[in-house]
Amino acid sequence: MIRRSKDSVLRIGLPKGSLQDSTIALFAGAGYRINVSSRSYFPQIDDPQIDCVLFRAQEMSRYVEDGIIDVGITGYDWVMENGSDVTEVCELRYSKATSKPARWVLAVPEESSVQKPEDLAGGLIATELLQTTKRYFAEKNVDVKVEFSWGATEVKARLVDAIVDITETGSSLRANNLRVIDEILQSTTRVIANNDAWKDPVKRDKIESLTLLLRGAIEARAQVGLKLNVPKSKLDEIVALLPAEKSPTVSPLADGEWVAVEVIVEERVERELVPQLNRAGATGIFSYPLKKVIH
Repeated sequence: MIRRSKDSVLRIGLPKGSLQDSTIALFAGAGYRINVSSRSYFPQIDDPQIDCVLFRAQEMSRYVEDGIIDVGITGYDWVMENGSDVTEVCELRYSKATSKPARWVLAVPEESSVQKPEDLAGGLIATELLQTTKRYFAEKNVDVKVEFSWGATEVKARLVDAIVDITETGSSLRANNLRVIDEILQSTTRVIANNDAWKDPVKRDKIESLTLLLRGAIEARAQVGLKLNVPKSKLDEIVALLPAEKSPTVSPLADGEWVAVEVIVEERVERELVPQLNRAGATGIFSYPLKKVIH
Protein backbone atom coordinates (compact mmCIF):
# COMPACT_ATOMS: atom_id res chain seq x y z
CA MET A 1 0.00 0.00 0.00
CA ILE A 2 1.35 3.45 -0.96
CA ARG A 3 1.60 5.78 2.03
CA ARG A 4 0.29 9.29 1.57
CA SER A 5 1.89 12.39 3.05
CA LYS A 6 1.56 16.14 2.72
CA ASP A 7 4.38 16.09 0.18
CA SER A 8 2.36 13.69 -1.98
CA VAL A 9 -0.51 16.14 -2.48
CA LEU A 10 -0.91 16.57 -6.22
CA ARG A 11 -0.82 20.17 -7.42
CA ILE A 12 -2.93 20.41 -10.55
CA GLY A 13 -3.39 23.36 -12.90
CA LEU A 14 -6.83 23.87 -14.41
CA PRO A 15 -7.25 26.09 -17.49
CA LYS A 16 -8.79 29.48 -16.77
CA GLY A 17 -10.92 31.05 -19.46
CA SER A 18 -12.76 29.34 -22.31
CA LEU A 19 -11.96 25.81 -21.14
CA GLN A 20 -12.69 26.41 -17.46
CA ASP A 21 -16.39 25.49 -17.36
CA SER A 22 -16.02 22.44 -19.60
CA THR A 23 -13.06 21.23 -17.53
CA ILE A 24 -15.00 21.52 -14.27
CA ALA A 25 -17.91 19.67 -15.89
CA LEU A 26 -15.52 16.95 -17.04
CA PHE A 27 -14.16 16.54 -13.50
CA ALA A 28 -17.75 16.27 -12.25
CA GLY A 29 -18.34 13.46 -14.71
CA ALA A 30 -15.22 11.75 -13.37
CA GLY A 31 -16.58 12.02 -9.82
CA TYR A 32 -14.78 15.15 -8.54
CA ARG A 33 -16.66 18.19 -7.28
CA ILE A 34 -14.83 21.48 -7.86
CA ASN A 35 -16.01 24.80 -6.45
CA VAL A 36 -14.61 28.01 -7.92
CA SER A 37 -14.95 31.33 -6.14
CA SER A 38 -15.29 34.31 -8.47
CA ARG A 39 -12.43 36.04 -6.66
CA SER A 40 -10.07 33.11 -6.16
CA TYR A 41 -7.54 31.36 -8.34
CA PHE A 42 -7.51 28.38 -5.99
CA PRO A 43 -10.62 26.19 -6.55
CA GLN A 44 -11.70 23.75 -3.86
CA ILE A 45 -11.89 20.07 -4.80
CA ASP A 46 -13.40 17.24 -2.74
CA ASP A 47 -10.16 15.24 -2.66
CA PRO A 48 -7.69 15.98 0.14
CA GLN A 49 -4.83 14.66 -1.99
CA ILE A 50 -5.32 17.28 -4.73
CA ASP A 51 -4.72 21.04 -4.69
CA CYS A 52 -6.01 23.08 -7.64
CA VAL A 53 -4.94 26.38 -9.14
CA LEU A 54 -6.22 28.23 -12.20
CA PHE A 55 -3.76 29.27 -14.91
CA ARG A 56 -4.25 30.50 -18.45
CA ALA A 57 -3.80 27.61 -20.88
CA GLN A 58 -1.16 29.64 -22.71
CA GLU A 59 1.18 29.60 -19.69
CA MET A 60 0.30 26.24 -18.15
CA SER A 61 3.14 24.20 -19.64
CA ARG A 62 5.77 26.63 -18.32
CA TYR A 63 4.52 26.24 -14.75
CA VAL A 64 4.43 22.45 -15.16
CA GLU A 65 7.99 22.41 -16.52
CA ASP A 66 9.22 24.59 -13.65
CA GLY A 67 7.55 22.38 -11.03
CA ILE A 68 5.21 25.11 -9.76
CA ILE A 69 2.48 22.54 -10.37
CA ASP A 70 2.78 18.77 -10.84
CA VAL A 71 0.27 18.35 -13.62
CA GLY A 72 -1.73 20.62 -15.89
CA ILE A 73 -4.46 20.56 -18.50
CA THR A 74 -3.73 22.61 -21.58
CA GLY A 75 -3.67 22.52 -25.35
CA TYR A 76 -1.01 20.76 -27.38
CA ASP A 77 -0.58 24.07 -29.22
CA TRP A 78 0.68 25.88 -26.12
CA VAL A 79 3.07 23.08 -25.18
CA MET A 80 4.57 23.42 -28.67
CA GLU A 81 4.52 27.22 -28.57
CA ASN A 82 6.39 27.31 -25.26
CA GLY A 83 8.76 24.49 -26.19
CA SER A 84 8.16 23.02 -22.74
CA ASP A 85 10.02 19.92 -21.55
CA VAL A 86 7.16 18.02 -19.89
CA THR A 87 5.69 14.52 -19.92
CA GLU A 88 2.54 14.12 -21.97
CA VAL A 89 0.27 11.82 -19.98
CA CYS A 90 -2.71 11.55 -22.29
CA GLU A 91 -5.01 13.33 -24.72
CA LEU A 92 -8.44 14.50 -23.60
CA ARG A 93 -10.80 15.03 -26.54
CA TYR A 94 -13.01 17.76 -25.18
CA SER A 95 -13.24 21.51 -25.65
CA LYS A 96 -15.59 24.44 -25.23
CA ALA A 97 -17.43 23.69 -28.49
CA THR A 98 -16.73 20.27 -30.02
CA SER A 99 -14.62 17.15 -29.55
CA LYS A 100 -12.82 17.87 -32.83
CA PRO A 101 -9.27 19.20 -32.81
CA ALA A 102 -8.88 22.97 -32.78
CA ARG A 103 -7.09 24.25 -35.88
CA TRP A 104 -4.59 27.08 -36.13
CA VAL A 105 -5.03 28.44 -39.63
CA LEU A 106 -3.43 31.05 -41.86
CA ALA A 107 -6.22 33.29 -43.11
CA VAL A 108 -6.67 36.38 -45.26
CA PRO A 109 -9.68 38.55 -46.18
CA GLU A 110 -11.90 37.06 -48.88
CA GLU A 111 -10.98 39.87 -51.28
CA SER A 112 -7.21 39.40 -50.79
CA SER A 113 -5.14 38.38 -53.80
CA VAL A 114 -3.09 36.03 -51.60
CA GLN A 115 -3.64 32.37 -52.55
CA LYS A 116 -0.74 30.59 -50.83
CA PRO A 117 1.73 31.24 -47.98
CA GLU A 118 4.50 32.19 -50.40
CA ASP A 119 2.41 35.14 -51.61
CA LEU A 120 2.86 36.73 -48.18
CA ALA A 121 6.63 37.28 -48.59
CA GLY A 122 7.56 40.66 -47.08
CA GLY A 123 4.18 40.91 -45.36
CA LEU A 124 2.98 41.34 -41.80
CA ILE A 125 1.26 38.50 -39.89
CA ALA A 126 -0.66 38.95 -36.63
CA THR A 127 -1.11 36.04 -34.23
CA GLU A 128 -1.12 34.94 -30.62
CA LEU A 129 0.83 31.81 -31.62
CA LEU A 130 4.01 33.77 -32.20
CA GLN A 131 6.88 31.26 -32.09
CA THR A 132 5.00 28.50 -33.92
CA THR A 133 4.07 30.89 -36.71
CA LYS A 134 7.67 32.07 -37.04
CA ARG A 135 8.83 28.45 -37.32
CA TYR A 136 6.13 27.73 -39.92
CA PHE A 137 7.28 30.51 -42.24
CA ALA A 138 10.96 29.78 -41.61
CA GLU A 139 10.43 26.17 -42.70
CA LYS A 140 8.86 27.46 -45.93
CA ASN A 141 11.69 30.00 -46.41
CA VAL A 142 9.14 32.80 -46.59
CA ASP A 143 10.40 36.09 -45.13
CA VAL A 144 7.60 37.75 -43.15
CA LYS A 145 7.26 39.83 -40.02
CA VAL A 146 5.21 38.15 -37.28
CA GLU A 147 3.71 40.31 -34.55
CA PHE A 148 1.95 39.25 -31.38
CA SER A 149 -1.78 39.91 -31.27
CA TRP A 150 -3.55 40.48 -27.97
CA GLY A 151 -6.83 38.72 -28.73
CA ALA A 152 -9.58 39.39 -31.30
CA THR A 153 -7.06 38.57 -34.00
CA GLU A 154 -9.68 38.06 -36.71
CA VAL A 155 -10.68 41.74 -36.62
CA LYS A 156 -7.09 42.74 -37.45
CA ALA A 157 -7.05 40.81 -40.72
CA ARG A 158 -7.75 43.99 -42.69
CA LEU A 159 -4.99 45.91 -40.97
CA VAL A 160 -2.23 43.38 -41.70
CA ASP A 161 -1.52 41.02 -44.60
CA ALA A 162 -2.73 37.84 -42.86
CA ILE A 163 -3.51 36.34 -39.49
CA VAL A 164 -2.88 33.01 -37.82
CA ASP A 165 -5.84 32.25 -35.58
CA ILE A 166 -7.50 29.32 -33.87
CA THR A 167 -10.84 27.91 -34.95
CA GLU A 168 -13.01 24.98 -33.94
CA THR A 169 -16.10 25.44 -36.10
CA GLY A 170 -14.92 28.14 -38.52
CA SER A 171 -17.92 30.33 -37.67
CA SER A 172 -15.87 33.32 -36.50
CA LEU A 173 -13.74 33.25 -39.65
CA ARG A 174 -16.82 33.15 -41.85
CA ALA A 175 -18.47 35.93 -39.86
CA ASN A 176 -15.45 38.13 -40.52
CA ASN A 177 -15.26 37.18 -44.22
CA LEU A 178 -11.90 35.47 -43.89
CA ARG A 179 -10.49 32.78 -46.15
CA VAL A 180 -8.19 29.98 -44.95
CA ILE A 181 -5.14 29.41 -47.15
CA ASP A 182 -3.30 26.87 -44.97
CA GLU A 183 -3.45 24.96 -41.72
CA ILE A 184 -0.50 25.40 -39.38
CA LEU A 185 -1.34 23.14 -36.46
CA GLN A 186 -4.05 20.91 -35.04
CA SER A 187 -4.45 20.86 -31.28
CA THR A 188 -6.38 18.92 -28.67
CA THR A 189 -6.37 19.17 -24.90
CA ARG A 190 -3.60 17.25 -23.14
CA VAL A 191 -2.74 16.27 -19.59
CA ILE A 192 0.91 17.10 -19.03
CA ALA A 193 3.09 16.33 -16.00
CA ASN A 194 6.27 17.70 -14.54
CA ASN A 195 9.05 15.23 -15.32
CA ASP A 196 10.07 14.82 -11.67
CA ALA A 197 6.46 14.44 -10.50
CA TRP A 198 5.96 11.73 -13.12
CA LYS A 199 8.94 9.83 -11.68
CA ASP A 200 7.46 10.01 -8.17
CA PRO A 201 5.52 6.70 -7.71
CA VAL A 202 2.90 8.24 -5.39
CA LYS A 203 2.16 11.21 -7.66
CA ARG A 204 2.27 9.11 -10.79
CA ASP A 205 -0.25 6.70 -9.28
CA LYS A 206 -2.57 9.61 -8.52
CA ILE A 207 -2.12 11.15 -11.99
CA GLU A 208 -2.83 7.85 -13.74
CA SER A 209 -5.92 7.22 -11.59
CA LEU A 210 -7.23 10.73 -12.27
CA THR A 211 -6.69 10.54 -16.03
CA LEU A 212 -8.31 7.10 -16.18
CA LEU A 213 -11.48 8.60 -14.70
CA LEU A 214 -11.36 11.71 -16.89
CA ARG A 215 -10.99 9.65 -20.05
CA GLY A 216 -13.80 7.38 -18.88
CA ALA A 217 -16.06 10.42 -18.42
CA ILE A 218 -15.29 11.61 -21.95
CA GLU A 219 -15.93 8.15 -23.38
CA ALA A 220 -19.30 8.00 -21.62
CA ARG A 221 -20.54 11.23 -23.21
CA ALA A 222 -21.09 9.65 -26.60
CA GLN A 223 -22.62 6.39 -25.36
CA VAL A 224 -25.72 5.10 -23.61
CA GLY A 225 -26.64 1.89 -21.89
CA LEU A 226 -29.54 -0.18 -23.25
CA LYS A 227 -31.56 -2.77 -21.32
CA LEU A 228 -34.22 -4.94 -22.89
CA ASN A 229 -36.15 -8.14 -22.32
CA VAL A 230 -35.92 -10.73 -25.08
CA PRO A 231 -37.67 -14.06 -25.73
CA LYS A 232 -35.05 -16.82 -25.86
CA SER A 233 -36.40 -17.80 -29.25
CA LYS A 234 -35.50 -14.34 -30.60
CA LEU A 235 -32.15 -13.92 -28.84
CA ASP A 236 -29.88 -14.74 -31.80
CA GLU A 237 -31.86 -12.45 -34.11
CA ILE A 238 -31.73 -9.55 -31.65
CA VAL A 239 -28.05 -9.98 -30.78
CA ALA A 240 -27.31 -9.87 -34.52
CA LEU A 241 -28.82 -6.37 -34.63
CA LEU A 242 -26.42 -5.06 -32.01
CA PRO A 243 -23.14 -3.41 -33.07
CA ALA A 244 -20.70 -6.15 -34.05
CA GLU A 245 -17.95 -4.96 -31.70
CA LYS A 246 -20.24 -5.05 -28.65
CA SER A 247 -20.65 -8.17 -26.52
CA PRO A 248 -23.95 -7.91 -24.63
CA THR A 249 -24.60 -9.15 -21.13
CA VAL A 250 -27.36 -11.79 -21.16
CA SER A 251 -29.05 -12.68 -17.86
CA PRO A 252 -31.87 -15.16 -17.13
CA LEU A 253 -35.26 -13.87 -15.97
CA ALA A 254 -37.78 -15.49 -13.60
CA ASP A 255 -39.74 -16.55 -16.68
CA GLY A 256 -37.43 -19.17 -18.14
CA GLU A 257 -38.52 -18.34 -21.68
CA TRP A 258 -37.08 -14.82 -21.44
CA VAL A 259 -33.68 -13.22 -20.85
CA ALA A 260 -32.52 -9.71 -20.07
CA VAL A 261 -29.97 -8.16 -22.45
CA GLU A 262 -27.77 -5.20 -21.57
CA VAL A 263 -25.33 -3.45 -23.88
CA ILE A 264 -23.55 -0.11 -24.33
CA VAL A 265 -23.98 1.57 -27.72
CA GLU A 266 -23.12 4.87 -29.38
CA GLU A 267 -25.82 7.43 -28.66
CA ARG A 268 -26.02 8.35 -32.33
CA VAL A 269 -27.11 4.80 -33.30
CA GLU A 270 -29.62 4.36 -30.47
CA ARG A 271 -32.50 6.09 -32.29
CA GLU A 272 -32.22 3.67 -35.23
CA LEU A 273 -31.44 0.60 -33.17
CA VAL A 274 -34.30 0.76 -30.62
CA PRO A 275 -37.17 0.52 -33.19
CA GLN A 276 -35.37 -2.41 -34.86
CA LEU A 277 -35.03 -4.22 -31.54
CA ASN A 278 -38.70 -3.63 -30.74
CA ARG A 279 -39.83 -4.93 -34.13
CA ALA A 280 -37.66 -8.02 -33.63
CA GLY A 281 -39.49 -8.87 -30.39
CA ALA A 282 -37.66 -7.06 -27.61
CA THR A 283 -39.79 -5.45 -24.89
CA GLY A 284 -39.19 -3.37 -21.78
CA ILE A 285 -36.51 -1.40 -23.62
CA PHE A 286 -34.98 1.54 -21.80
CA SER A 287 -31.81 3.55 -22.18
CA TYR A 288 -29.80 5.37 -19.54
CA PRO A 289 -26.91 7.84 -19.54
CA LEU A 290 -23.45 6.72 -18.49
CA LYS A 291 -21.07 8.53 -16.14
CA LYS A 292 -17.87 6.70 -17.06
CA VAL A 293 -16.82 4.05 -19.54
CA ILE A 294 -13.47 2.41 -18.77
CA HIS A 295 -11.98 0.07 -21.35
